[in-house]
Amino acid sequence: MPDPRFAPIEISADLSGLPESERAVLGKLVEAARIMDALFLRQVWAGNDALLQTLARDTRGTGPDLLHRFLLNKGPWSRLDHSAPFVSGVPRKPGGANFYPIDMTREEVQRWLDGLPEEARNRAAGFFTVIRRHGNGSPVAVPYSQEYQPELGMAARLLREAAQLTTQPTLSRFLRTRADAFLSDDYYESDVAWMELEASIEPVIGPYEVYEDEWFNFKAAFEAFITVTDVAGTANLRDFAGHLQSLENALPIDPRYRNPRLGTLTPIRVVNVVFTAGDANRGVQTAAFNLPNDERVIREKGSKSVMLKNVQEAKFKTVLQPIAARVLTPGARPDVSFDAFFTHILLHELMHGLGPHDISVAGRATTVRRELKDMYSAIEEAKADISGLWALQRLVDSGHVPAAIGRSMYSTFLASMFRSLRFGINEAHGRGVAIQLNHFLDAGAVQLVDGHFVVRSDMMRRAVELLTSEVMTLQAEGSYEKAEALVARLGVLRPEVQRALARLQDVPVDIEPQFKAAWAG
Repeated sequence: MPDPRFAPIEISADLSGLPESERAVLGKLVEAARIMDALFLRQVWAGNDALLQTLARDTRGTGPDLLHRFLLNKGPWSRLDHSAPFVSGVPRKPGGANFYPIDMTREEVQRWLDGLPEEARNRAAGFFTVIRRHGNGSPVAVPYSQEYQPELGMAARLLREAAQLTTQPTLSRFLRTRADAFLSDDYYESDVAWMELEASIEPVIGPYEVYEDEWFNFKAAFEAFITVTDVAGTANLRDFAGHLQSLENALPIDPRYRNPRLGTLTPIRVVNVVFTAGDANRGVQTAAFNLPNDERVIREKGSKSVMLKNVQEAKFKTVLQPIAARVLTPGARPDVSFDAFFTHILLHELMHGLGPHDISVAGRATTVRRELKDMYSAIEEAKADISGLWALQRLVDSGHVPAAIGRSMYSTFLASMFRSLRFGINEAHGRGVAIQLNHFLDAGAVQLVDGHFVVRSDMMRRAVELLTSEVMTLQAEGSYEKAEALVARLGVLRPEVQRALARLQDVPVDIEPQFKAAWAG
């Protein structure tokens, strides 16, 4: 049977306002997104393509259910169960995915990287290369445009066809430049074009997030979000971008670690999803994102936050409200609100763009991502969460966010932490939340009353500030040792938390979207 922890939910978007030309664009983009799905399967494991064909041919007994679970998890390992296999005969999920030679260990790859000249090392550790072996057996960095040439060529053709169909200039520019990037591995111009995109269709397509590379968090995985803009929702959030520099200036870290001049563009978009694919649709669904991840683009242009409104609404109703009823004290449950849930997710995404990114370690220019390696994703997610709470409190205090959200945000976030912990602490978001919840418990900001949890608002503000400072400081220092120690100390599930999670067994962990607005091209 299908995994009952994922609730099938219809995800729809109103396309009635789109002219025929733009509906045709959506069709091309959905076709291109399906290619991202195939590429991501290859990136997860070299054996995925063959196993998919085998499962698709087995129409008897449990065959269809195994195929369903395979497509949900993008491989034969359950992403909610510490990557436990559910198909017999498969190996352990490779920590380096299919980005590195299967016969090399993480330590061997690191030694090889350390022995390269700087320029070659930067290329080998970059977002858009895989490591393969020469004919003579020595490792070599292979560009994505070469490794995935046939598929990227098809995707580029579809994007160019969509660019010709649209009547919206900024959308056409993004699609043309992204098609070029697929063939050149130079994504800078298309990232800038995406930052400047103003259109009724808001697509994200290409290699972005690095979670699948569990060894180093270096390699970008292919994904696609095909969405339409919620014009009214976007207009309601435009003011938030104007506060980012003042928030950066007030971060509770040494002033030398702050950025005195953020990138000039800080767009915020509220959208409704039409279709997702690849890394954007595996296991737990993304509710929002902040891109691009290229530190050069962030430094020069800033980053864009995209809120997936129809996905967030489905998660809140299907998952968060039932969780609150089980784990919070009766007095805290009425404080859980969609507005607080939505607004904190927004601040979480915005705070990815604030704080340390380009840093200096022992006089050497580097990045937080490069220094924290496999610790990076969990630490970065914890940073965005905790500093998002810190920023939200400041905006409430200054009157830029309604007081009602201020009264509900901590209880809403507490319930949402249990939502994220169910993703598993081997997953970046879940481990980042475990760090925060254990910090709050140790500080007395979250307390246990008759087996249920409640926020101590008078202690929460200080606890939030202290953890924001600790996490951002270790990022600024590029301290792998401090990051590793923090994760080891707090990135765990304590008994009282495990007992609360056990009461949620019949509550869905997440949604499984059914995209009724999407169609094959």
